Amino acid sequence: MENGNHEKQRLSVEASRLYYLLDYSQQEIAARLGVSRPTVSRLLQYAKDKGYVRISIVDPLEDLDALGEEIKHVYGLDMVLVCYSPLDEYKEIQKHISKKTAEYLHETVRDSDIIGVTWGTTMHAVARQLQPKQVKGVEVVQLKGGVSHSHVNTYAAETVNLFAEAFQTMARYLPLPVIFDSMELKQMVEADRHIQRIIQLGKQANIAVFTVGTVKEDALLFRLGYFNKEEQQQLQREGAGDICSRFFDAQGRIISSEINNRTVGIDLEDLRAKEKSVLVAGGQRKIEAIRAALVGKYANILVTDQFTAQALLES
Repeated sequence: MENGNHEKQRLSVEASRLYYLLDYSQQEIAARLGVSRPTVSRLLQYAKDKGYVRISIVDPLEDLDALGEEIKHVYGLDMVLVCYSPLDEYKEIQKHISKKTAEYLHETVRDSDIIGVTWGTTMHAVARQLQPKQVKGVEVVQLKGGVSHSHVNTYAAETVNLFAEAFQTMARYLPLPVIFDSMELKQMVEADRHIQRIIQLGKQANIAVFTVGTVKEDALLFRLGYFNKEEQQQLQREGAGDICSRFFDAQGRIISSEINNRTVGIDLEDLRAKEKSVLVAGGQRKIEAIRAALVGKYANILVTDQFTAQALLES
């Protein structure tokens, strides 16, 4: 009897090796070991029962949730959605975080919500992924001026349009450059009744969706030609990033009140007061800017990827 047991042990381990490690089918194992297929099935079960085979499942999503919880705790956020990107590469990350944001908005937006949106390639990617939702009385408003002086596409109008379409409403534009040459000119324009109404609506938005820009040479705002050489150098020297074209340092403090006073759109303090202030951002080149935005408490919800999340915890 002892012998029979020993044989059963040997066969069950052999069957398990072939099945779990070498991907043989149960039929192939039966032929190889000279037993019937039901016997192979019993041998595999026996190996599991005896503890010869231990199966552990690694769920990457569980790790993502744990990462999200940690970031939530470290930066004092209401919610962190960490999504899985197969590559630590900006375009790839952008694809995954924008899809995740679109799904989150689809679940979250309710009747009569006011959604404030910004522009740029990430926001456009979010807008393109949005699924239509049957809601009533939703407003969609631009949080900052969207007219650019250059041929570089900001996707400002397309973005706010796609948002409005998804939530069965009309888009409210800020049909202006985002940064004026002088504070006086900007104040004059903002005094306009129509513009005033849109800026007010942006203030009232209970959901704001935005990304963060960098102060690197190739930053979109620099390419749009809003700043002279000295201004650009100052922003690169002191800055960490921008939200809604308002530049801040590593502590999240506004850098140049002079440039800030020429900027049209929502004030960053107003973002802190939102019910849902959603920052969508990821990628190596944005880590410094994202960290500064979180330190400045401009977002209470973050959508990012696992590479960026890891980097935000390592600092």
